[in-house]
Amino acid sequence: MFDRVRDVSESRGVDRGQGVRDRPGVRGKRLLVTGGTRGLGEQIVRLLAAEGARVATCARTASDLEALRGSLSADDSGRLFTQPLDVTEPERLENFVAASAQRFGGLDGVVACAGGSRGRSLELADAEDWAATWELNVGHTARLVRAAVPYLRTAGGGSVVVISSISGWKPGPNAQYGSAKSAQIHLAASLARELGPDGIRVNAVSPGSMLIPGRRWDRMRTEEPEAFAAFTRAELPSGGPVAPHEVARVVAFLLSDWSSGISGANLPVDRAQNAPSPDGY
Repeated sequence: MFDRVRDVSESRGVDRGQGVRDRPGVRGKRLLVTGGTRGLGEQIVRLLAAEGARVATCARTASDLEALRGSLSADDSGRLFTQPLDVTEPERLENFVAASAQRFGGLDGVVACAGGSRGRSLELADAEDWAATWELNVGHTARLVRAAVPYLRTAGGGSVVVISSISGWKPGPNAQYGSAKSAQIHLAASLARELGPDGIRVNAVSPGSMLIPGRRWDRMRTEEPEAFAAFTRAELPSGGPVAPHEVARVVAFLLSDWSSGISGANLPVDRAQNAPSPDGY
């Protein structure tokens, strides 16, 4: 019976004879990540560098970039290229992409990780808050991909990962944030169709609540343990908030050739979370 199964697998072109360690990863790839000094972005940069990729990243604060470099091993920091900039400044973002491609001799993938929200609820958020939130999330992503496409095309194709959020489809407070994240998911799917003929894959990754030191959920766990426990029981059936390194692994997978058949997808990394926040609707 097993001989027959082996024969069928071979006739269908199933990969055989290679262990997991022999499979393609991100080693040697030329990658760019925006917002790479804190939270999820930092974990993505650390993982990619540790796996042998050459990584370019940016952040608004030069000292944060230097701190990141100083915390890496000599080998990993030697493959790191950084520039301080605000991703909402179009010319500086485009120049950073060009400088990264020049430093590495091209690009194989980019990650639009910088993001966030300005303003609060509808009556407390003005038009400037909505515009700023849109620009930081959607505008920066579109410009990043547009600037990277010529280099990805020259490389024979590549991978784009857009960091969105489960707030992109789960209604909750701060509608300007959810609206922008929803647009990012649609943008990724649309660009996957548009850029597919060039061998460029585009996918979104949507984290749920993430446990990041010093951030909201970490503070809630420390300062309001009963509320945190209740939220976990109600909304996270498979455990507490997802850790940044768990999301980073999914990003690395999408940047690798392991995911060659995936494009236009939105991958939630949320432990089956049922709502975007405990104070949501």
